[in-house]
Amino acid sequence: MSNVSSKPKEQYVHSVFERIAPKYDMMNDLMSFRRHKAWRRFTMKKMNMQPGDTAIDLCCGTCDWTISMAEASGGQITGLDFSENMLEFGRRKVSEHGLDERISLVQGNAMELPFEDNSFDYATIGFGLRNVPDLHQVLREMRRVVKPGGMVVCLELSKPTWQPFKGIYYFYFQKIMPLLGKMIAKSYEQYKWLPDSLTMFLGREELKEAFRKAGLGQVEAYPLTGGIAALHIGIKESS
Repeated sequence: MSNVSSKPKEQYVHSVFERIAPKYDMMNDLMSFRRHKAWRRFTMKKMNMQPGDTAIDLCCGTCDWTISMAEASGGQITGLDFSENMLEFGRRKVSEHGLDERISLVQGNAMELPFEDNSFDYATIGFGLRNVPDLHQVLREMRRVVKPGGMVVCLELSKPTWQPFKGIYYFYFQKIMPLLGKMIAKSYEQYKWLPDSLTMFLGREELKEAFRKAGLGQVEAYPLTGGIAALHIGIKESS
């Protein structure tokens, strides 16, 4: 996707998340059938963070995953998001957990990370890769900023492949969830964007190949809850 065509998407997605920030956590429950916390626990187990490990959490939103990593490793964790409203809710959570000293929050662009090469042990993105203008560029940036041997991790909604669950899920995601967004978050159009973004997103095997094309090795993909989400992990191998 060129910069010319991606700019309207970038602006629209920014407006979506600025608008829905106050209800974002509640709507995550609805989008994931309340499974997103279990998915994150599974992801943290696979990451196997060690004491002092550092991470950059892209599209960190309201910082649930950022906080989990800081608590797991005790190391310095950086959260980055382009939505100031999302970061404001994240700051409150970080303070409530007493993690202001260990977590730094930055407003920035996932496609142009303001960090040096080989800076972090992990680069993560949770439920954000389908919303960026160019996911391939974001994966390259994630690979760039992790150290050799470092891990790039993506937890994202995905596309179920088996019926009848596939049909039921798409009906819920495309028809019911926008109505719930309208009732709960007063944001029908914004929550219509979320299923639309999934329709345009890569399937599990396609995303696995995108990890490889970004220069990552030992790529693994794990379907979650019947394939409605997936965890992808790749390693920056020493050159």
